[in-house]
Amino acid sequence: QVVPGYGEFAKHGIVSRPEHLTAWTEPEERYRTRKGIAEGRRLGCHTRIRGDLVIDVPPDSQIHKQVVRKRVELRAVEVDPVMRLRYVEVAQPDMHDPSSDFRRLADALREQWGIEGAEPDLQLLLRLQPVLREGNWFVTAAVRGNRVIDLRPGFHDRTYGLAVDIGSTTMAVHLTDLDTGEVAAAVAAMNPQIRFGEDLMSRVSYLMMNPGGEGEMTAVVRAALNELAGEAAAKAGIERADIYEVAVVGNPIMHHLFLGIDPTELGQAPFALAVDGSVTLTAAELGLDLNPGARVYVLPCIAGHVGADTAAVILSEAPHRAEEMTLVVDVGTNAEIVLGDKHRLLAASSPTGPAFEGAQISCGQRAAPGAVERVRIDPESLEPRFKVIGCDLWSDEAAFGEAVAGSGVTGVCGSGIIEVVGEMLLAGIIDTDGRFRPEAAARSLRIEAEGRSFAYLLHDWEPALRITQGDVRAIQLAKGALYAGARLLMDRMGIEAVERIVLAGAFGSHIDLKYAMILGLIPDCDLAKASAAGNAAGTGARIALVSAAARAEIEEVVRRVEKVETAVEPAFQEHFVAAMAIPHKTAPYPQLSKVVTLPSRGAGETGGDGRRRRRRATR
Repeated sequence: QVVPGYGEFAKHGIVSRPEHLTAWTEPEERYRTRKGIAEGRRLGCHTRIRGDLVIDVPPDSQIHKQVVRKRVELRAVEVDPVMRLRYVEVAQPDMHDPSSDFRRLADALREQWGIEGAEPDLQLLLRLQPVLREGNWFVTAAVRGNRVIDLRPGFHDRTYGLAVDIGSTTMAVHLTDLDTGEVAAAVAAMNPQIRFGEDLMSRVSYLMMNPGGEGEMTAVVRAALNELAGEAAAKAGIERADIYEVAVVGNPIMHHLFLGIDPTELGQAPFALAVDGSVTLTAAELGLDLNPGARVYVLPCIAGHVGADTAAVILSEAPHRAEEMTLVVDVGTNAEIVLGDKHRLLAASSPTGPAFEGAQISCGQRAAPGAVERVRIDPESLEPRFKVIGCDLWSDEAAFGEAVAGSGVTGVCGSGIIEVVGEMLLAGIIDTDGRFRPEAAARSLRIEAEGRSFAYLLHDWEPALRITQGDVRAIQLAKGALYAGARLLMDRMGIEAVERIVLAGAFGSHIDLKYAMILGLIPDCDLAKASAAGNAAGTGARIALVSAAARAEIEEVVRRVEKVETAVEPAFQEHFVAAMAIPHKTAPYPQLSKVVTLPSRGAGETGGDGRRRRRRATR
């Protein structure tokens, strides 16, 4: 099954129209009658393409499924419940007492639990009388403050919530026990908005060219959240009705689209948010199939390019309480950067692009079984060995071929790209400017002439995986933007070095920090004080989910964060150009030099015409 997308897709340079597919077929109709097929889907095997077309292949149609690495961080969180269940006995109606059923419920909550002035949701009033009578006047009320949001017959003590991290590429949901803060189930999926554009600006561009397209983007992300909620509930063995709270984080564009707000203004200066404070809505308002009274709390945004996901990272990693000058980087398609300590916090965003996720790389791919994720290159022979996702063996181990027979070696994912470029530098295959060194070609047939430059043959079976000059440049552009953003914050803070670095995000947790520093992705720092925080945005969402105090804390903290807009900072371009070198053109890396021998700056080519015989494919 496939999902066609229609409209003008500027990134691909095409207009995808309904008439570019053949009409609904008789086999599709039979399939829909017998098995059902979701609205908007087609059966790929019974549909012909007759013009330019964009399609999405949903997860259930994929053989080698994307690996979404937003794992739950098993961190204890302090619980300060936003809502509570209260079991009460309600006085039955009496001819001599004209009070309403809700009045008597409110009296019971006051007398038995000390809750003053209880108020009802409208949807609660619609079900109030049948529930009271079904429970024989013994009921469990769900109360937020003094508002009664749900009523169930008899005794109930299960309360759950969803901590939701909506990334531009992936979505992660942590089903959490609201009483203990423990995660009952964790599920994740690709963000279905990808078909409208790999990166955020591509999606904004789509909206500019297809007015009203935000409705479709909002619908698909809410539908995906509904599916993930159902999957998590089934995994934990609970009912959807047991889910009373949702905490949502995401970058500003994901934040706006989830709420149904057109994010076009975020695609152009001055990058104005529609709303920057926290938002609380009912699940029903957002079309989520949860408890009828469930509330959705969306964390506050910081600036036009620094969103609720960064607020959640701050809540999780607490740089605002730190004694040391701390740099927190959430590495993704758009990298969010926070620098500071308990005295002052700065925040910015850098447009790294999707290179770290495998896009724009000739042999790149997202994390999936068979993707190269670890690389080592022998500095003498220049022979590589590597690991792929789904296999613990290195490629030079005897059983490797048999172990990867099912998945094969299919491409290189983000962490693999970072390591292979770092290893190419250390082995002398490329120089500090990222250029292939022609003299290295004389040392190994793995360095092949390609046009006016070279490529490094990482894997010589099908598919052959080559790291090209263009691939190295794409990584330099991405890491240069990230470093430049961090350097701007350091300038604003008036410091030359940071004391602690935290890499956040699903991607950040799978990067070897040593190679991130070799590449110049992050500034120099004592490696013992550099760490990966995993899905810190998801952890921050979980903290906000279970704690009213944490919500008040982050709402106060984001108001005092100083925003630095990289797009209008004159020094950004200067820092960016210097950061294109590996690890950097001028910045010293004394801490890194203690554990790695870095090549001298300016070590370049010494000649060579690149004309050599081709390497015969061998295993």
